[in-house]
Amino acid sequence: MTLILASLFILFLLMGLPVAIAIGASATAALQLDGMPLMVVPQQMFAGINSFALVAVPMFVLAGDILAHGEISKRLIAFADSMLGFIRGGLSVVSVMASVFFAAISGSGAATTAAVGASLVPELKRKGYDPASAASLIAAAGTIGVVIPPSVPMIIYAVIAQESVKSLFLAGFIPGIAMGLGLMIVAVLQGYRRAYPSGTELSMRTILRTFRSASWGLMAPLIILGGIFSGFFTPSEAAVVAVNYAILVSLFIYRDLSLGELYRIILRAGATTAVILFVIAASSVLSWTLASWQVPNAIAAFALSLTDSIFLLLLVVMVLILLTGVFLETASALIILTPMLLPLAVQLGIGTVHFGIIIVVGLAIGMVTPPVAINLFVAASTTDQSVERIARAVVPYLAVLIVVYLLIAYVPLSLTG
Repeated sequence: MTLILASLFILFLLMGLPVAIAIGASATAALQLDGMPLMVVPQQMFAGINSFALVAVPMFVLAGDILAHGEISKRLIAFADSMLGFIRGGLSVVSVMASVFFAAISGSGAATTAAVGASLVPELKRKGYDPASAASLIAAAGTIGVVIPPSVPMIIYAVIAQESVKSLFLAGFIPGIAMGLGLMIVAVLQGYRRAYPSGTELSMRTILRTFRSASWGLMAPLIILGGIFSGFFTPSEAAVVAVNYAILVSLFIYRDLSLGELYRIILRAGATTAVILFVIAASSVLSWTLASWQVPNAIAAFALSLTDSIFLLLLVVMVLILLTGVFLETASALIILTPMLLPLAVQLGIGTVHFGIIIVVGLAIGMVTPPVAINLFVAASTTDQSVERIARAVVPYLAVLIVVYLLIAYVPLSLTG
């Protein structure tokens, strides 16, 4: 029955059906062939999205869209440029730093890529940077958007794994910063190799001026994450606070957002949320089906029978996560893989929080790995570069992200024995 389900899923994808429809249809057909009552399908779809923690998803999507629209992203970029622009090729480094700043606000890789790309790519081209390489770096840095909290995929994983969102958010800081540092190293090396120009002269006066200008944007992650980690409000409540803060700053402080534009942003965020929640609902049916057939336990037993090496088995799991991220959208892959691989991870002695970081980072790398590679398509839409050119230019950044991914997975495992 599992083979039939997998075959139907692949067939529906080859027919051109959307991923969520292919997931739901293949699971429904397999349940029908197995003699299960189809009432299970709507029950599991509703159960999959019946979680208070998921309230944070539409709110963080909306907050990210509002903040990406206005002046906040531009002011964050100016602040990053005042600190790092003096380096040769410093504008590339600035694009990574700006992505890190925006990642702490948006929770979305695509939103981070769009916000930074729209503001920086024209300036990068004007100063003589290779446009395809610049766009690919911003796309690669956009992956940090789902690793540094707040993170929509971490919320989804927390719901599936019944883990604390706060614990996952806290664990995401160091991996996200490590990804940013790795990309900055490559950017600096390319800056010297290609003789890119230096940017803004280092000046304390400029740093203070841009800091004051960007202070409202910099306060957003402090309010959101500070409230969560202090226990003042839950992640779901923090998401609502983020939306109210974004509206307050954009409408009344920076005044770069009209009510008409806010209405259109709300509609767009609603459409994005509908897609995410439908994917979660459809994937929940598939997850329940696999669990009822004891597939996760069978996978764990089979993997453990192959070798006693925890490090080798973890490598196999990581390769599977990377390959899945290449072909499936992040939310779909997360909901399918987590119930299948989490029992194996637990038997290997990997904590559920650590495994959550492993799976989120691995699927984030898929955002810049064709053919799905949503960040590459977003980057292409903000430039005149083709996706093919950007995909070729992203290779060195992709390589360093994979190196960091290995460190994220193996260093904590080594330290815990």
